[in-house]
Amino acid sequence: MTSELLGLAPLAWVLLALSAIIVGVSKTALPGINTISIAIFAAVLPAKASTGALLLLLIVGDAFALWSYRRHANWPTLIRLVPAVIAGLALGALFLALADDTWVRRFIGVILLLVIAFTLWQRRRKPKAGDNAAADEAAAGAGRLAGMSYGSLGGFTTMVANAGGPVMSMYFLAARFPVKAFLGTAAWFFAVINLVKVPISVGLGLITTDTLLLDLLLVPGVIVGAFVGRWITRHINQRTFDVAVIVCTILGAVYLLVS
Repeated sequence: MTSELLGLAPLAWVLLALSAIIVGVSKTALPGINTISIAIFAAVLPAKASTGALLLLLIVGDAFALWSYRRHANWPTLIRLVPAVIAGLALGALFLALADDTWVRRFIGVILLLVIAFTLWQRRRKPKAGDNAAADEAAAGAGRLAGMSYGSLGGFTTMVANAGGPVMSMYFLAARFPVKAFLGTAAWFFAVINLVKVPISVGLGLITTDTLLLDLLLVPGVIVGAFVGRWITRHINQRTFDVAVIVCTILGAVYLLVS
């Protein structure tokens, strides 16, 4: 892949740098928007290389998310998700090794659209909650089955296409987390999950020395995006945040369907 990196056009480098900035913003402000980065990476780089390269950038973004929101996580929700997520990761790794990439992406796109519809319906039925304790109660009210479904889908989609953000965003949105509780819970969730994915990705040949070289060049973009995201969070209200998450998730689902 080294020769391919050297042969990338200037526009390709600009797009990759933009993607890195978006990764940073997604980790500290707008979860789910990183589907734009998925699209750009897949268009510029070979499929397997793009998956591995993006994973490492997401981990850098996770570090900034934890730095910003580590104290705001909703731990009861995270603990409930663990068994289902592990099962989803295992299934995703198996699926990634056997299935056609295009078919998998479209399958995930359909799932995301169904999840969006279910979440919007669910939110219409629930009273609003204004703090972390209320978010606990709302998440519990969604039921053990809902947690297992979102968790397994989140694990599966993040393993297959780094696309777990939209799925888990819908779960946290259904639980009606305030902005910082949402971002803190998502930060811990993906920090752990993405680290678990590293040895699996190495074993599947998704991460190589060339991948590391590329990411070294793009890390500054993630850092810039992380600080931009922190600025956005200080100026965004709850309703705008919720709408932005839903819109980013829909765009991610549509991308996966047509890519």
